[in-house]
This record gives sequence, C-alpha cells and structure tokens, in this order.
Amino acid sequence: MKVLIVGSGGREHALAWKIAASKRLHRLYIAPGNPGTFSLGINLPISANDTAKLTEAAVNEKIDLVIIGPETPLAAGLADSLRQKGIAVFGPDKAAAQIESSKAFSKQFMQRHHIPTARFKVFGNYKEAAAYLRGCEEPVVIKASGLAAGKGVLLPEDKEEAMEMLYAVMVQRKFGDAGNEVVIEERLYGEEVSLMAFTDGVTVSPMIPVQDHKRLLDGDQGPNTGGMGAYAPVPACPPALAERITREVLQVAVDGLRKEGMPFVGVLYAGIILTSAGLRVLEFNCRFGDPETQVVLPLLKTDLLEIAKACTMGKLDQIKVEWEDGAAACVVIASENYPEKPITGRVISGLETPLKNGVVFHAGTREVDGTILTDGGRVLGVTGWGKDLPAALQNAYAAAESIQFEGMHYRRDIGSRGMEKQEMKKPSAYRKAGVDIDAGKEAVEKISSVVQSTHSPQVLAGVGAFGGAFDASLLKTMRQPVLVSSIDGVGTKVKLAASLGRFEGLGMDIVNHCVNDILVQGAFPLFFLDYFASSRLQPDQLARVVAGMAQACREAGCALLGGETAEMPGVYAPGEFDVAGCITGVVEGGRLLPKTAALSEGDLLLGLRSSGPHTNGYSLIRSIINSVPLEEKIDELGCSLADALLAPHRSYLPLLKPLLEQEPSPIKALAHITGGGFMDNIPRVLPKNLSASINRSSWTIPPIFKYLQREGDVSTEEMFHVFNMGIGMVAVIAPGDLAAVQAGIGEETWVIGRLVSGDQKVILE
Repeated sequence: MKVLIVGSGGREHALAWKIAASKRLHRLYIAPGNPGTFSLGINLPISANDTAKLTEAAVNEKIDLVIIGPETPLAAGLADSLRQKGIAVFGPDKAAAQIESSKAFSKQFMQRHHIPTARFKVFGNYKEAAAYLRGCEEPVVIKASGLAAGKGVLLPEDKEEAMEMLYAVMVQRKFGDAGNEVVIEERLYGEEVSLMAFTDGVTVSPMIPVQDHKRLLDGDQGPNTGGMGAYAPVPACPPALAERITREVLQVAVDGLRKEGMPFVGVLYAGIILTSAGLRVLEFNCRFGDPETQVVLPLLKTDLLEIAKACTMGKLDQIKVEWEDGAAACVVIASENYPEKPITGRVISGLETPLKNGVVFHAGTREVDGTILTDGGRVLGVTGWGKDLPAALQNAYAAAESIQFEGMHYRRDIGSRGMEKQEMKKPSAYRKAGVDIDAGKEAVEKISSVVQSTHSPQVLAGVGAFGGAFDASLLKTMRQPVLVSSIDGVGTKVKLAASLGRFEGLGMDIVNHCVNDILVQGAFPLFFLDYFASSRLQPDQLARVVAGMAQACREAGCALLGGETAEMPGVYAPGEFDVAGCITGVVEGGRLLPKTAALSEGDLLLGLRSSGPHTNGYSLIRSIINSVPLEEKIDELGCSLADALLAPHRSYLPLLKPLLEQEPSPIKALAHITGGGFMDNIPRVLPKNLSASINRSSWTIPPIFKYLQREGDVSTEEMFHVFNMGIGMVAVIAPGDLAAVQAGIGEETWVIGRLVSGDQKVILE
C-alpha cells in the first residue's frame, strides 16, 4: 500500500514510525512531515491545511490510504475532498469532526444522547455570557468553542479572573474566531483519563487508557498546554472501567453520530474525568491525541495499517486488535517561554544517542544545513517503554537527559500518579489486621480536588496537612469579632442512607446542620472540618459523602478545610460508618443572637419550611418503617419513603443572611428545630419570663410526618418533641416587621405563634 500521513508533529512522527514497520507498506509519504519523519518516508512540502494540494498529491501519487493526524484539516473537510476522489481516508469528514471542532456542538450532542458531562451553557454574545458568569456561584471552566490548538480551555481561580478570561476570549480575540462562541460549564474535579478508540462508524475498538499531563509545570501547576507528557496504561482506569467507558461513552457517541447522518471513521478520543459522582466526559477529539499517540503506539501489537484499512472498509469487526504487556511513557521537551511565545531557532544536541527501549519523536523541529533546530513550543516527545511503568519512566527520562538545547524544560513528574497507584496495591501487615492505610491515601486523593473547590485565598493549609490553617485577617476589619463554633453528627440517618446506597445527602446534612447551628447566633461560616469513621474505609463511599459536603460548603461560602478519616474494625460493625463535623463562623459582638433583652410579649414566631425530618428522629423513624419497602412510591407522600426521608437537611443561610446583614436587623432570635423538636429548641433562645405559644393549625404539616405519626402510633405531643413537623427554623420578630421580613425571605412562611408571659417553655395550642 502507498500511504500518506498528513501532519508535522510528534503524533505524525509516531504514526509514521509505526506505519513504517508494516509488512503491507509499499511507500510512505508525510505532508509536510518533519526532520524525524525524513528517514521513514518521503516528506512532501505541502501544508497540512492545504486541502487542494493534498488532494492533488494523493491523486497524482495514487495513494491507497490517507491518515490525517491534526484536527484542523479534518475540520476543514480534507477527508471529504479525498473521498470525493475515491481515496480511502482514516479520519472523519467535516460534519463528524464537529465533535471536536465545535465544543458547543459537542456538548449539545452529549446532551441529546445522554452522555454524562458537566452542566453547561453556550454563548455567542459577550454581554449575555458575562451576565451569566456574574451570577455563577460555583467554580467554572471557560472554553472557546472552536479549535485553539489545545489551549482554549481556561480554568479561572475566582470570579474576577473568570471575567478577565471571558473578555480575553470573546472581546480581545485571544483565540481568534475560535472564541466567537464560548461554553461556560461547571468545573469538575477528579482524576483525568484519555481513552481513544478505533472505529469504522459501527464497531468500536478501544485502545489502552492514557493519562495526559496538560499543565506546564510539575504538580499540575502553570498554564494549560497541548500536553507535557503521558503514560499508559493508567492504574486509575482498570480494564472494567475502560470497558464501561467504551460501552457508555464511545459506542453511544459513534451510534449517535451515525444516526444523525454523520458516520465517524477514524479515531474517536474521549477525555474522561473520574469525579466523586461518577465518570463525566470533558471533551471529544476527532483524531489521535498528542502526546497520547506516542505512548499508545509502542504498545500496539496489531499492524496499525491493517486496522486503519479495515476501518475505511467497514470491517473493523474482522480485526483482532492486540496490545503488548508492559507500559510506555512520553516526556515532552518544550522551548523557553512555551506556551505563550516560545523561543525557536536553538541548536539541539544529543539526538544521535542510541536508545534502549525508547524513541525520540520530533514535534517542533527543522533542519538547516544538517543541524536540527527548535521550531515550535513542544519540540520533542521522548518515549520509553518497559515491563512496567517504573521501567518505562526510567527509559524515557534517561533519553530526555541526553538531549540538550538552550532554554529547554520538561516536567519531572510524568507518571507520578500512576506510580502512587501502583504503590497502593502492595499488601501490608496492617491491612491484614483490618486497617487499610492505602485505602486512606486513595480516599484522600479522591476527595482532595473536590475539597479544594471550596477553598478561597484565606485557606493556607487544607487537605493533607496535620491541621487546617485559615487566614483570619478578616477579623481585623471587625470591631468586636466573635468566633462561633458548633460540632454535631448526622446520627442514625446514616444507617438508612447506607442501606440504600445514598451517600451524597449525608455530606450536605452535616454541613447544613452546623451552618444553621451557628446561624442562630448570627454568625456566618468561615470553615468546616469533617470526621468520617468506619469499620472499613471504602474510598468511593467516602468520596460521595465528601462531595455532598463540598457542595454544601460552596453554597454556604465556607471552606471545607479537610478533616479526619478513621478506620476502626471492632468498634464499628462491618459496613457501618459515622459522619460528624465542626464548623467555625464569625459575627460582630453587637449583632450576636439572641437579642434576649429585646424579646417581649407579643413578638411573632415566624416559621420557615423544612425539607423533611432533616437529621433528627431517625431512630424512631427506623423502628416505624422497619418492614416497609423504601423504594416504592407511596401515593400520600407523592414519592417513595426513601426520597422523603433522605432529602438533605436544609440550610437557612441564603434566606436569612440578607436580613441579618441589615442595620438594624429585624431578627431578634432564631431557633433551629433539631433534636428535641419544638419543645426543647425554642426555649433555648427565650428569657426566663417568656414562653412560646404555638398554633399547630397555622401551617400545613407535611405528609411524611402524618404518615410517621399514624404508622408509629405516636402522640402529637411526642411528634412535636421529636420532629420539626415541617418547620426547620423559627425566627422571632416584632409584629411591625412581619411584612418586610416575609418579603426579604422570599418564600412562603407562616406565623406559627407568639411570645407570651410564662416560664420559658412551649405551649401547643
């Protein structure tokens, strides 16, 4: 076969290197190629973006198969032009390539076909995008919708930086026409994996999972790049997970494109992030990745040319794609000032050094009078392989160290995550005794990114430190800062949640409960620390609980500093765990609640709705529902018992903060209706000479409480002593402030009673 490879980078050098080894190859052309491909075939001086000349050359040279490397010619329709001339092409046509060339199309395609991805909005107008961005409370990612050479994904640290980035993309045209349209999506946290697959438009054959390193500097610091290195396989993506991604993502995408009249032939690449809530697709690419290709192809046992030809003929199902054992790693060597304005034209030495189990792929080089010079940002991709990841990394770094040019730099931590994962698999005596330290490390790794999503510049030490550190400079601006702390546990609600496998709500429960506990003293939260204890630590379970904590902390504007996990077999029964937490907030001394001296007879008790039993009374609840199917819908509830009982504890901070910030605030006191119900909690904010008279008919008690009272044969007095009965927070206000307070809260509330003369108790009327 006569084969033409289109492109000039490290990916194309790797493709040429692999194709050159095929027994079916007669002659190889690369357009335009680079100094590294020169020895493998014939470099044609034609730009990868010149569709007309490439098509003409393919016809004139009687090319049997064209393999298109970069995304830009695919998006421009090179495959369409070649196919019109009857030439077989390994690469999608222009329409199918939209899955990469338009992030807006890609996100909407995923939405149509129920492929899991981040929540998003698409904007073609700067003012509309800016208005939306100003209203976003959670961290976001800003993506130029068009092609931006791998640099169009921006990760702002705060809202101010997000606004600056949006302006740079849409107004200052940082990425040119690629920024005509932007996607703003929620920022996801977790470990990233790239899974590429061969496809003929029907059959999908996955490659080995790869982990790319996008950030410029060690420790995933610095700006995003086209990729600073990669390794394969990835311990975080074992075969079972790769099979699931193939089934639920890649196959669904290929089927969806075909059904929409855009059959995809070539390599479909899925960028996956493994979040605490499950896998999500970050992006699709319509071609081989770079530098992912440089680590996948050395491990490919089957003839690549056979695979590519089969894809063009719709016969991929007739090819058995096999892979070598072992691992491969690629270290990218970059120019000075990459990725902004790389300095080029510097002499490269050391390329002639013989390599063992390694190869140097040229990416940004040129030859002048027999001397190889730098000619781009990513100059070389140095790949090594071996029996395992440590051996592959050793070979790659040994080769990288033999190369020299002025201003060169490369990351020294490629594959570090994979190495850590491998170390965690080694058995230990402590694990045999029932405590898995490695599971603890894995758990911390799973939760660290989602915890960090709650951090502001005030957090000086968080996950992994011996203690959380929080910059308290804010207190200097206050006249009389009062720190308020609260500690609590979720209680036996965890047993119900665990029996149903519903964990995220427990994290929200503990945070919101604690937020409410300091809110009743007028304090706003600064930071939260959690405690998770179990008989045996299950990292995924913990990650889901902490994901709920992080969500609640973000909504409350407080930092989840981290906390403690404890594995205690013998203390907890198998499968059991407990969730607790401690919160710290601050309030001006003059605004501390309750304002006991201001409370007087006739003040109104304003009730705010609860979301259910919150976190109280679950020992009684569990005894009542012991033999009832929890997942079946109950008509009087309008949902199942599981849904009604596991609704997360509500936070009242968003409703009450604006009122508490007023000067003066109309709120005289707040009572959080938690354990002890009305009977124990309201008296906690009253002076000794006042009681609370509650009119039980002043609000409609939610069906779940009526159900529990009937099925458990519980007296009304006890119900009000155990449960919140649909009122999670009670505010004490003056009668004259009622209209303003209700308007300020902005949702339905009820005057459930008033203060009367008495001896600090609750009177049910």
